[in-house]
Amino acid sequence: MKKSQYLAVVCALLFGSASMYGQKKPAAGDAAKGKEVFEQCGVCHNADSTEKKMGPGLKGLFKNAKLGNGKPVNDANVQGKVAEGGNGMPGYKDMLSGAEMANLMAYLKTL
Repeated sequence: MKKSQYLAVVCALLFGSASMYGQKKPAAGDAAKGKEVFEQCGVCHNADSTEKKMGPGLKGLFKNAKLGNGKPVNDANVQGKVAEGGNGMPGYKDMLSGAEMANLMAYLKTL
């Protein structure tokens, strides 16, 4: 590799990584909008109690140590469950946009 090519690669890497660090984190979800998204979930899940409807009640979801499938309660696992579904719950990965999922997550954290 010629010295000029090497310098070009180094500059590209430096400027590329600098622009990555300048990027903002994705915006946090809006719980009020998430409540609207949750309306379709409310057919099967209670938001105001832990009592089972068709699916489990979700009050205090993020205060629990584990989900019903034994996985820890965290953003990734809850989003995965919503996206993929399972045990009779449909998956919503093709129905919710990224913003809707972020809003839903923000709302679930208020329960």
